[in-house]
Amino acid sequence: MRHVILGAGPAGVIAAETIRKHSAKDEIVIVGDEREAPYSRMAIPYLLIGHIGESGTHLRHDAQHFQKQRIELRHARATQVDVAKRSLSLDDGTALPFDTLLIATGSSPSSPPIPGIDKPGVRACWTLDDARAIAQRATKGARVLQMGAGFIGCIIMEALAARGVQLTVVEMGDRMVPRMMGPTAGGMIKDWCQAKGVTVHTGARVEAIEGDAPMRVKLSGGTQIDADLVISATGVKPNIGFLENSGITCLLGVLTDEHMQTNVPGIYAAGDCAEALDVISGKLIVSAIQPNAADQAYVAAMNMAGRAARLKGVTQINVLDTLGLISTSFGDWQGVPGGQHVELTDRAAGRHLSLQFKDDVIVGCNSIGWTQHVGVMRGLVEGQVHLGPWKDTLLNDPTQLMEAYLARAQAQDVHALV
Repeated sequence: MRHVILGAGPAGVIAAETIRKHSAKDEIVIVGDEREAPYSRMAIPYLLIGHIGESGTHLRHDAQHFQKQRIELRHARATQVDVAKRSLSLDDGTALPFDTLLIATGSSPSSPPIPGIDKPGVRACWTLDDARAIAQRATKGARVLQMGAGFIGCIIMEALAARGVQLTVVEMGDRMVPRMMGPTAGGMIKDWCQAKGVTVHTGARVEAIEGDAPMRVKLSGGTQIDADLVISATGVKPNIGFLENSGITCLLGVLTDEHMQTNVPGIYAAGDCAEALDVISGKLIVSAIQPNAADQAYVAAMNMAGRAARLKGVTQINVLDTLGLISTSFGDWQGVPGGQHVELTDRAAGRHLSLQFKDDVIVGCNSIGWTQHVGVMRGLVEGQVHLGPWKDTLLNDPTQLMEAYLARAQAQDVHALV
């Protein structure tokens, strides 16, 4: 059999290696559209900080790894999928037949429709090529403006600040990390960044980028800022355009079942381009984080190799380090209709905790500074632990998370075994 994997990121590599482990004689082809060894985008900030070199971003550090695994790496981009003929059309003019197919094409930065967005001094921070260009301009003292203060934006901001640039961040939302944090927490992160020397404009947007050396960035409200480099970190979108009219069902991403299979037998999806069930909300979501991508890739690969496997579901998990301030977000952190919540904030200590309940289950939470409870919060949300009388305890004192988890999660596990 020939297994074709579209995408050379973590999901694609994990899937290929999993198939090889269980299918020693099958043909495996990874198709990637970058002329780089397979690498992790999440390692790029560490490259910019200087903690690693380019080879440190590589997913496998043995140059002969894929050859030894008998996994073919092919540089091309898929332009069309013919599900009837079980064949891919590639941008190099060739066709690639397959028996099973994994779509792990990831996502790409969204480019806002701003005059001047295509200038050489404007970059995303998504590829190694981007990183090389940013490193040339983001020298000590350089004026850098970053559009976007979401999860990815804050990770990039950490790397830029470490390079000693004069950093300005512009976020359209009314707070930083608006898809992860509520108003209080997002405001606390903004205050922390500004205390660290980063200028932050929230509730603002870039309207135009003019000039070249330096560029002049015009914001809504009339503010103008000179910049030697502009970073666009305004979000990403799944790479699924080539699937149009293929017969493979796509919503926000490629729709999958519990086996990570699409509506077409033998065709699977995983990672940032896949849409799967969120076990907490019961909704289909694209959860663009590497742990979910790894789980999805493993499940898809096992099924491609003829070994039945099911995904328990994905969850919305975010743990973020913003210039040394640790924040977390799990599940339905905004709450659910008819639910209850409790919030505790100590601005002086840089600590914030918000818990969201549905009946006696914590369905979501977010925090700042509660590093000792990260595992407990995730366990309570993902485990859908019934708290019983401990719910009222937490409503009165949310700091009792550890005690509630030990009391109720253990009891729930024991009950499940009886």
